[in-house]
Amino acid sequence: MKKRAIALVAAAAALGMMLGGCGASGGDNNAASGNITAYGSEPQNPLIPGNINETGGGKIIDLLFSRLVSFDAEGNPENEVADSITPNDDATEYTIKLKDGWKFTDGTDVTAESFTKAWSYVANVKNAQLNSSFMSGIKGYDELQSDNAKEGDQLSGLQVVNDHEFKVALNAPDSVFPIEIGYSAFSPLPESFYKDPKAFGEDPVGNGPYKFDKWSHDSEISLTKNADYKGNNAAKNDGITFKIYTDPDSAYADVQAGNLDVMDTVPSSATKTFEKDTSIKAYNKAGSSFQSFTIPCSLEHWVCGTEEGNLRRQALSKAIDRESIVSKVLNGVGTVATDFSAPVINGYSKDLKGSDVLKYNPDEAKDLWAKADAISKYSGTLTFSYNADGGAKPVYDAIVNSVNNTLNIGAKANPVATFAQFRSDITDGKMTGAFRTGWQADYPSIQNYLYPLYDSAAADGHGSNDGNFKNAQFDELCAKAAAATSTEEANDLYHQAEEILFVQLPAIPLYYSNADGVCAKNIDGFAMNWQNVPIYTQLTRS
Repeated sequence: MKKRAIALVAAAAALGMMLGGCGASGGDNNAASGNITAYGSEPQNPLIPGNINETGGGKIIDLLFSRLVSFDAEGNPENEVADSITPNDDATEYTIKLKDGWKFTDGTDVTAESFTKAWSYVANVKNAQLNSSFMSGIKGYDELQSDNAKEGDQLSGLQVVNDHEFKVALNAPDSVFPIEIGYSAFSPLPESFYKDPKAFGEDPVGNGPYKFDKWSHDSEISLTKNADYKGNNAAKNDGITFKIYTDPDSAYADVQAGNLDVMDTVPSSATKTFEKDTSIKAYNKAGSSFQSFTIPCSLEHWVCGTEEGNLRRQALSKAIDRESIVSKVLNGVGTVATDFSAPVINGYSKDLKGSDVLKYNPDEAKDLWAKADAISKYSGTLTFSYNADGGAKPVYDAIVNSVNNTLNIGAKANPVATFAQFRSDITDGKMTGAFRTGWQADYPSIQNYLYPLYDSAAADGHGSNDGNFKNAQFDELCAKAAAATSTEEANDLYHQAEEILFVQLPAIPLYYSNADGVCAKNIDGFAMNWQNVPIYTQLTRS
């Protein structure tokens, strides 16, 4: 979600060769320098890679599990566990060979089956994994999503050749597949996971730069350095302890006082001053996080794709003064949204057809709302829900004020105490109004801003399509883009898909967050990666 993204390659074979030839040896072996404390939030779910799709748990998963591919700070791919990833001529099949010597922290080997069995577990509907849609391109996914699926069934498109080699057969050409598999849903799992997944989620065993220590719920999660890690991101410190906060202002005060080492956000109260604050070290650069809010597509008066629903969503979007929110509420630590991706991602555009729906225009907003009322008169209160522990209150207060000043509909902000509870309410379908959504990219491609959030395969609890948006034309365009053999062709198709989103607005884009954060004065190596996440492995104490 943060720095420059990888362009879709000119040809699938070229991508295969690129990944086959890269991959660094282990990281810097400088002496570790103590444990680092970091700002965190309580994960929504137990720590199982296939069932974590929010940032509180995602940061932990990324440090505990290494995938076939990792990304450097700028989002460039490097082989991690993979020794080579080789496509066939049309990118419908990939042969993956593993490096020798990788082990889980329980001492067992990381094998080809560690990947194929884990991916099948994520794909199987019986396991109700939030990230199952990421496996939808692999042959056999539809069968594992059917009523006939049985526990333990495997994806038919995965074939183990030997302990260090497996093949992946896809439903359609996908030149981005070697980048997608850098996402946490594609993590390997040890055999111990299948004996008791519930217990594993509370005490996970991974193969990443850190190993799990303990989880004191709603208090802290501690990780220690994995001395046997063989990948690209070896830790320079002894471990990371994520302190769970419900108030970012309290966390910021702890950084100022030297009681917390690093924080990957800046509370609204400090955005004007943090870069001049001599009690901390500040970081602030253009980022890739996308901020929006979503309205369920089935909500009365807001049904996606209907004339009334389209008019109301467009009216609501035009009633929001994004420029004022960014300048006055965020104090410039952000950029007004012009599309559904981010400025640092290849394919981002400022002038797509229909993007003017994101521009503040009170007169047009009132006119569109009146046209919707002519179809069906609106009644009730539109609530805007957000997690109260993430510093979003000033933004949503401003949104509500802007909407009410323009449309006079009695909109109200609805804070939910914690991020974990907020995400659970979304996952459980309890939202009856608008709710905050944001996206931290899983892999550096415009595809990742569109497919996981709006494709039909990611709806109904199978991915991050929280509003359950379904549009066959959008799905088809995404599928064609994934099969494209050039960056230009793929981007053109993704732009056509975005034009559909501008009409139906399953989510309403607001702004792109900067990569901003702070650390204590005695912490060195503080920087943020392409996902707007601190490079925790590089942090050391002076």
